[in-house]
Amino acid sequence: MSCYLVGVQPGAKVTYPIIADPNREIMKELNMVEPEEKDASGKQVPSRALHIVGPDKKIKLSFLYPASTGRNMEEVVRVLDSLQRAMKHKIATPCDWKPGEAVVISPSVSNEQAKEMFPQGFKAADLPSKKDYLRFTHVD
Repeated sequence: MSCYLVGVQPGAKVTYPIIADPNREIMKELNMVEPEEKDASGKQVPSRALHIVGPDKKIKLSFLYPASTGRNMEEVVRVLDSLQRAMKHKIATPCDWKPGEAVVISPSVSNEQAKEMFPQGFKAADLPSKKDYLRFTHVD
């Protein structure tokens, strides 16, 4: 089983658990088995799973790829950026959002709160309902 640690320098001490599963027991117990792919010896291979766990020890994101499909690390980093900003600022990121682009202020944040939280300002979308709950701003 391979493990690549993004952003970890060679020789750096890793301070979180990494599981080795040379006998493929954990893979089977967690049902992370690729149903059709097999290695050269005919053994089933693991699917490619990625889980991002938040500071509250809850899973915030799970990606599960078949063994035949590589991961898009740019997407993993983009999602991590989005999750970190959302936890810090009460925002959501639109589809295909990239750092530096506008984010959506949570509808649970009133306009008065938004003025305090986002002193750089925000803009409400012009909706047919004339309600201003879809508001965009920028955050670091």
